[in-house]
Amino acid sequence: MQFNLAVLPGDGIGPEVATEGIKVLQAIGERFDHSFNLHYGLVGGVAIDETGTALPPDTLKMCRGCDAVLLAAVGGPKWDDPKAKVRPEDGLLALRKELGLFANLRPVKVSPVLVDSTNLKPEVIQGVDFIFVRELTGGLYFARPKRQWQTSRGRRATDSMTYSEQEIERIVRVGFELARGRRKKLTSVDKANVLESSRLWRQVAMEVAKKYPDVELEHMLVDACAMRLIQRPTYFDVIVTENMFGDILTDEASMLAGSMGMLPSASLAGVPQEGVNIFGMYEPIHGSAPRRAGLDMANPIAIILSIAMMLRYSFGLVKEAQTIETAVDEVLSQGYRTYDIMGEGKIRAGTREMGNLIAEKVGG
Repeated sequence: MQFNLAVLPGDGIGPEVATEGIKVLQAIGERFDHSFNLHYGLVGGVAIDETGTALPPDTLKMCRGCDAVLLAAVGGPKWDDPKAKVRPEDGLLALRKELGLFANLRPVKVSPVLVDSTNLKPEVIQGVDFIFVRELTGGLYFARPKRQWQTSRGRRATDSMTYSEQEIERIVRVGFELARGRRKKLTSVDKANVLESSRLWRQVAMEVAKKYPDVELEHMLVDACAMRLIQRPTYFDVIVTENMFGDILTDEASMLAGSMGMLPSASLAGVPQEGVNIFGMYEPIHGSAPRRAGLDMANPIAIILSIAMMLRYSFGLVKEAQTIETAVDEVLSQGYRTYDIMGEGKIRAGTREMGNLIAEKVGG
């Protein structure tokens, strides 16, 4: 089979981890007789430097013409001026909006061999396996109005959290569909005791629940969810929430797996259903880590697992996705670790070596 993939390496460690991800993807192609046509483009800080914009029109056009998008990382201190009119993150937000990528899936699964590689007690994180569904194109990040201004009493700024019934309904439906294929438990996270937008969120969630009588729905305030993630993370199965809450909670949850370098994500333009391929953008949840750039230190596992999600959701290649996931587990089981998950008695591996080891396992 033949697929067209847009590759956006971005900034910092982005190009390094992207290279290792593509290495593993090519190993999949060779083993299963698939052809992946790669189309490279600019986004983020590197795009600002070369074109003056974080998302050049040519990049957006290229992405629209492909079957999926692989993005590594954007941003860095070079472009981190609060007064800057254009920021690398603008490119990421624009991609999500322009490509209709409203559903962000972030699985959190703790590998049994990494239970001693986190700051939490092994008995707390043993068996953790849940998935976040984060709304991605609404809320505060796409606020209207969104501005800063000067008054006679000093500066003021505003961002407004706005959600429509339709936006809430479609993301909640993604949560229910995923829960239906897992343990049939959906936790909807909001702040309904304070925010009007959260009260609408809760109302719509209860309405959608009527179409999924086989799935248990519960509501949880965002602060309670933040505490439960640390106190008893095995409690969760599928968590659905709005944009900003999801951004914060998923970074917190990454520590359950030992490092942000372990967690992949998928941003989808539709509701995942068995047998249906969905256009999506796939990226590790970590940032550009500019201090690690060029040092052959960054953990490429998050982008490699993001590619596994791409194979599953956008290309319909479930066996191939499982092959990558198994390869990652086998390499970790052999004791290889990048610096961020390093433990006593383990074998330190750099970015390139980790990529090579996983690609070799994938190749069989």
